[in-house]
Amino acid sequence: MSTAQHKIGSGFGAHSTADDVLADVDLSGKLAIVTGGYSGLGLETTRALTKAGARVVVPARRPDTAWKALAGLEGVELDELDLGDLESVRAFAERFLDSGRTVDFVIDSAGIMACPETRVGPGWEAQFATNHLGHFALVNRLWPAIEPGGARVVSVSSRAHHFSGMRWDDVHWRTGYDKWQAYGQAKTANVLFAVHLDKLGADRGVRAFSLHPGGILTPLQRHLPKAEMVERGWIDEQGNVLNPSGFKSPEQGAATQVWAATSPQLAGMGGVYLEDCDIAEPADDGDQSGGVRAWATDPVQAERLWTLSAELTGVNAFA
Repeated sequence: MSTAQHKIGSGFGAHSTADDVLADVDLSGKLAIVTGGYSGLGLETTRALTKAGARVVVPARRPDTAWKALAGLEGVELDELDLGDLESVRAFAERFLDSGRTVDFVIDSAGIMACPETRVGPGWEAQFATNHLGHFALVNRLWPAIEPGGARVVSVSSRAHHFSGMRWDDVHWRTGYDKWQAYGQAKTANVLFAVHLDKLGADRGVRAFSLHPGGILTPLQRHLPKAEMVERGWIDEQGNVLNPSGFKSPEQGAATQVWAATSPQLAGMGGVYLEDCDIAEPADDGDQSGGVRAWATDPVQAERLWTLSAELTGVNAFA
């Protein structure tokens, strides 16, 4: 049964933190995999989940950096993974499957944003490849270990999905590369991925969600020149955040993905896009202030993207 794309009145909001949404949740005995779980929102997600009793596996492209960031946290395991390298994805998934464990939450939090035109693998556009295709391959390869009857897969998207739907005639931006539209397409893909995964996994009791975490200044902005962030009104010339009330803290930014993964309020639901710890409303055409665009929740486009992604990666757990 599909879930309506409308608010449910969760009682949480934009200022809620990951600790807030987990205050009455005991995750003892649960295991999570959090990509990017050592930086920015991913790090706060890891901290909150372990504090609530979960064990968290953090796949990292930069293990040395990750170890330093995770120092002092109990209940964390680190492994190596480069989402832009399908062989690395395969190797990580096989190591995890060989451990014989099952996973309760997969939170696809890693990503890159607005980078200069970059090619990975067989010439794929890096944002689409890393943010979407890498996670697509990872979840499909992990599927035998994803616990039936309650596991959740959380795809961290962004309000930037408003920037672009799927560019079906040129998903890898062979021509006309625009870093923000390419990011927007990748974030749309994150939403469509959750839509179709939820359709495929619901009968097994595995549900999928996508979300906008909010505007947060984190290392995700590493590809943006300082001048561009000044021009956008995010920071001043000295690097100070302007209009701090317009940004969430990392603790607040992690809240929606933690809520998506664990909240009993979402029991029996799935395939919807969330923001501010609630189901988001559909967005009006041209309104980029919130909600989800119709192109990102279209089940026909979601299935089309799934088929394309399976062809590109050579992985499909449901074939």
